[in-house]
Amino acid sequence: MSATPIPRTYALTIYGDMDISIIKTKPEGRKEVRTYLKSFREMKSLLTMMLEELKSGHQIYAVSPLIEAGEDDSMMDATTLKSKLEIAFKSQVPIGLLHGRMKPEEKDRVMQQFKDGEIRILVSTTVIEVGVDVPNATMMIIMNAERFGLATMHQLRGRIGRNSFESKCILVSDKSTKRLNVLVESSDGFYISEEDFKMRGEGDLFGVRQSGDMVFKLANLKTDARLLTNANVDSHEFIEQNKDNLFEDYPLYRKIQESLMHLD
Repeated sequence: MSATPIPRTYALTIYGDMDISIIKTKPEGRKEVRTYLKSFREMKSLLTMMLEELKSGHQIYAVSPLIEAGEDDSMMDATTLKSKLEIAFKSQVPIGLLHGRMKPEEKDRVMQQFKDGEIRILVSTTVIEVGVDVPNATMMIIMNAERFGLATMHQLRGRIGRNSFESKCILVSDKSTKRLNVLVESSDGFYISEEDFKMRGEGDLFGVRQSGDMVFKLANLKTDARLLTNANVDSHEFIEQNKDNLFEDYPLYRKIQESLMHLD
């Protein structure tokens, strides 16, 4: 099972030799998560949005690509972000910090405090990407969103919208790219993986590489997606409809089969 829109996974489900079941509906009662793209110049309006969520009794995730300053000065790190938010809210809002360098028991303690509502804003790295369920959290802020992959951001966005309240995901970036706008336009993992697939390739279907293009003599997995999918369906139907008569009406099929039998 996969809920992650990785291009290689998308390509494998379309072209791979496997049976798939598709679930495209949300759990009952959940609303669509609205996604917005804001620049760092709009931080004041973002703080206003955060305050509204807090006044409604809800909680907020704020995700940064880095743990602390010095790793890359061009990005907002989690430690600095926590300090800035404490100043903005005048230390009246309990803010927690969570990242991968913390000891397991410390991470569990912070996460439990957030679940219990003792922490109202959780500043974190991508350690919250999977396995976190706090229904009262209704806002996800992703700083320097251009530094994250679409699959990662889609997973992060999945941490909110787990209740009947309207939830918001805010992508903060000074780079309004086509890639980021894919998330603004849609919350459909299939659409996101298809667009990501077009932009960065399907990776290696026979190996582990998850991006880049495979080179075939004739086919192109990006431009021939519909044709190849239809051919896959038609070939399976053809085999199913003719397996009982051993394809006796198709001498060309027998010729191809005979030629394949002699291949080493």
